[in-house]
Amino acid sequence: MSMHPFVQASLEANRAIYALVCDGMKETLYEKSDIGAGGDRSSGIDLAAEAIFIEHLGDFGTIESEESGIVGTGEATVILDPIDGSSNLLSGLPYYGTSAALVDAEGRLEAATVCNLATGEFLYKVAGERTTMRGRLSEKEFRPVRKSSHDDIGIFEKAYANPSVVAALKEEGIKFRSPGAVAVSLAYAHEVSFVLFVGPFRIYDFAAGLALCEGLEVIVEQDYVIVAKEKETMRRIVTVLKRSLAEEG
Repeated sequence: MSMHPFVQASLEANRAIYALVCDGMKETLYEKSDIGAGGDRSSGIDLAAEAIFIEHLGDFGTIESEESGIVGTGEATVILDPIDGSSNLLSGLPYYGTSAALVDAEGRLEAATVCNLATGEFLYKVAGERTTMRGRLSEKEFRPVRKSSHDDIGIFEKAYANPSVVAALKEEGIKFRSPGAVAVSLAYAHEVSFVLFVGPFRIYDFAAGLALCEGLEVIVEQDYVIVAKEKETMRRIVTVLKRSLAEEG
């Protein structure tokens, strides 16, 4: 089966970015620039990765990037986070990647990709196809993502900003980690017990990642996002979260 053109182009872009990151980052890639469209200060690697994506994905439509905002024109839109978890990358913590989603003029997802640049793993989902696919940037063959039956932890992104929720999860004996790259974490939702995010969220962080979670339990509210493999896990997280937020209010 031939690969969707957007996925193929994103794959080539990620290969170029992976080489840029893994061959030893130049000092200029660490330098901070202006505040980007997403509200964070852009770094050299953010802008370098964005430029690579624009080169590869610019023909698919208007690019809405976390760094430069709206780039180019077109009926379709590419929602882009050039580097997901850039603070991790700049600090040498191996948990960072990229995310890109192609949305048509009616707002329907056509294809989405997330790459874990720290491991070289590339995941994608195409609308109308049953499963999310995964493989290495160095490989030609990709395989379907399957639910793991061996999960012992969940992921709580932005846990540092929600101490009451952290305390409530601890009280319930629910173990989690908070690695700091939302799209990458969502890409692994099939393997961990759950992925939780609490707080205002930006489309750049979620458009591609959530697309990879098709077939899982998903709740998206104004103040939180939860993805879980099992209904009972979702019920437990929702109960803990609502109780914690009610106590805060």
